[in-house]
Amino acid sequence: MPIFPKISLKPEVYNYLKSVFLNSELVEALGPQKAEQRFQSLLTCLSHPPLHTCVRASTHLSPLEEIRDQLCKELEKMCSSSAVEGPCQILPHPRVPDVLLLPVDGPRPVEQLCSEVVVDAQCGSAVLRGAHVFTPGITAGPKFMKCGDVVSVFSDLEGKCTRGATNFEGMKVFLGNGVAEMNRSSIFCTDEPPRGIGVRMVEPLYKSPSFDEVLPNLVFLQNLPSVVVGHVLGPRSGERILDMCAAPGGKTCHIAALMGDRGEVIALDRIRNKIDRINQNAQMLSLSCIKAYWFNSTQAVSRDPDQETEGPPFLPESFDRVLLDAPCSGLGQRPSMASTWSLKEICSYQPLQRKLIHSAVRLLKRGGVLVYSTCTVTLAENEEQVSWALDTFPCLTLQPQEPHIGAEGMLGAGLSPEQLRLLQRFSPELSWDQAESAPLLPCGAARDTIGFFIAKFLKN
Repeated sequence: MPIFPKISLKPEVYNYLKSVFLNSELVEALGPQKAEQRFQSLLTCLSHPPLHTCVRASTHLSPLEEIRDQLCKELEKMCSSSAVEGPCQILPHPRVPDVLLLPVDGPRPVEQLCSEVVVDAQCGSAVLRGAHVFTPGITAGPKFMKCGDVVSVFSDLEGKCTRGATNFEGMKVFLGNGVAEMNRSSIFCTDEPPRGIGVRMVEPLYKSPSFDEVLPNLVFLQNLPSVVVGHVLGPRSGERILDMCAAPGGKTCHIAALMGDRGEVIALDRIRNKIDRINQNAQMLSLSCIKAYWFNSTQAVSRDPDQETEGPPFLPESFDRVLLDAPCSGLGQRPSMASTWSLKEICSYQPLQRKLIHSAVRLLKRGGVLVYSTCTVTLAENEEQVSWALDTFPCLTLQPQEPHIGAEGMLGAGLSPEQLRLLQRFSPELSWDQAESAPLLPCGAARDTIGFFIAKFLKN
C-alpha cells in the first residue's frame, strides 16, 4: 500500500490542476466521479517513483545484450561489497530497442530509527530513485553523529529545515536507513558543504541500484519517455538536426547515437555552465558530431540573409529536424513529494514555449520534422500548445509517432479525436490503480513513468 502522502501543492496550484483534470470535456467523457478519481490518482503517484528504473544503452558502441551482461556483472559486484540485497532482473523493453529496465522494489518494510538525518526535497527524490545521500543535500543531522552511525533519512517536504539543525519537527517523509560516511562536523563545517556521499543507503524504502560511475559510457540513466522522444524524432544519418534546449545533453547524445554519429547535431542552451555538461556527455559516449553553443533559442533565427556562420544564429530553414524539449513547469516529474511553486510561476512557461515554437518552425526545412515535448501534465503547456501551433502555422500537420507506448492526448483543448490519437501523453495516473496487481514486466513500465508529453509535426 502507498505510504507517502499525495504531492503537497499550494492551494492555488491544487485548484488549478483540479480544473485541468476536471475540465468539462473530460467530465462529460468520463463522468465526474471517474475524472475526480483520476486526478487524485495523479497526486498520489507523483509522490512515488515509477515501477522501473530506466537506462538507455549505448547501442552505437556495443550490442544491447553485451551491455546488459556487463551491467548485470557490475551490479552484482556492487551488491557483494555492500549490505544491499542482490540485484534485480534486468529487462529489455519490448518496443524501445536501446532501453533496459530494472524493476523497483518498494515500498519495503523498513523500521524507523531514533537518529535522524534530514535532506532537502531534491535529494529526497534522488534517494527514492536509488541514489545515496550526497552531502550538499543534507540539512540536519544528530548533534553527535559520527562516521559509521546508522541513521534514518527523511525528506523535508516544505523546505523549512534550517541547514545545520540537530532535529526537525516539520513536515517530513521517511526514505529509509543508511550509514553515515562523514562526521557531522565535516558536513556542516563550512557554508559550502564538502562533496561526496554523506549517508550510504543500506535499507532504502524503494530499492533500486545507484548508477553513480556504473559503466558511464555504456548506460545513461534516463526516463523512458525521454528516450522515446529521440526515436519519435527519427534522426537519419547525414542530417543536420537542432536540439533547442539541450542541457544536460541526454537527448542530444541519443539523437547523435541514432544517426550513427554521422551528420551534425547542434545543441543550444541559454545557461552557460551547462554547455560543458553537454560536451562532457558527448565525449564520454564517443560522439563527435555534436556542437554545443551557449545561446538563447528564442533568438536563434538570423536576421541577416547573407550570414553563413557555423554557429548561431542560423539562417531560416537550416535544419532537417528540430527537437524542442521545452522549458516547462515540470509537474510530471516523479517522485516529487512537494512543490513550492506558485501558480504564477507555473503559468509563466506558455509564452516562452510559444516564442521557441516560432523559432523552431522558421529554422525547420520544408518537409522537415519538429518534435515538441515537455515533462509536465498541464493542458496549457501540452495540448493547448499543439492547438495554437496548428492554428498559427498552417504549414504544420501532426504526424503518427513510433513508438507510441503512452496514452493519447487529453481532452480539453478542443482538438479532434483524430488529432488526440496522434499525440502521446505519458499519464502515470492511468496505471496507478493497477500497479499493485500488475506483474513487474516491461509492459508495466509503458505508462508508469514520469508525466510527459510528445507532439510530432511535419512542415509542409
